[in-house]
Amino acid sequence: MSVHGEVKRVTTHTLAEMKEAGEKIAMLTAYDFTMARILDRSGVDVLLVGDSASNVMAGHETTLPITLDQMIYHASSVVRAVQRALVVVDLPFGSYQGNSKEALQSTIRIMKEAGAHAVKLEGGREVVESVVRILTAGVPVMGHLGLTPQSIYKFGTYSVRAREEQEAERLLEDAVALQEAGCFGLVLEKIPSKLAQKVASTLSIPVIGIGAGSGVDGQVLVMHDMLGLNSEFSPRFLRRYLQLDGLVTEAVQAYIRDVRSGDFPSPAEQY
Repeated sequence: MSVHGEVKRVTTHTLAEMKEAGEKIAMLTAYDFTMARILDRSGVDVLLVGDSASNVMAGHETTLPITLDQMIYHASSVVRAVQRALVVVDLPFGSYQGNSKEALQSTIRIMKEAGAHAVKLEGGREVVESVVRILTAGVPVMGHLGLTPQSIYKFGTYSVRAREEQEAERLLEDAVALQEAGCFGLVLEKIPSKLAQKVASTLSIPVIGIGAGSGVDGQVLVMHDMLGLNSEFSPRFLRRYLQLDGLVTEAVQAYIRDVRSGDFPSPAEQY
């Protein structure tokens, strides 16, 4: 909070200062107004409007089906809720790959229509041209390496990436290339912790991990996973802070019982 009591916004500059000071960055995903407001008021530094909405909000098997229009809808809902956190929005599959002009057009739509603060895209050297082009419009860009879910059919598996020396070297080179292209930060997903630590110490920009160990500059989790809303998903890197699926089930069943018995609404709950 600032001295005058108004909320001080987190910016890309704030995150750079946090890395410099050795202060860890807390990042979570958000997809709707109500939840984003709770997360923002809780003090989270970065809210990622992830293409993981394709899985947790829409029920798709992969992140590939979600459209740019759908991402803009989710992002605008989150932005309206936020007073403090930096809001980063994923560029969805098909909105930037292989075409830097399309990447810029997609980004401009996200910034204009949703009011986002930054975008994130997956990939290394192959997306550098897009990163540079987006930056010409003054939009901050975050990179994403390691397990890149939009490339799931290329990998064929959601297992840990960059275990082999050759892939590890390429990942480090890609990370440096993204920093040199102008990315303000980088997400590393599901890679060995030693490699993630090496990347974080090599780069001057903040490195946020998900399944990348503790040697990075911050952590991100999918909010639905962290709150235990989907009990089927339990990778090693996930810590559940609540078991909301069970709590919600109990509450709904209690409501059903009260409706069936006539206990709800009571006289005090009627006009």
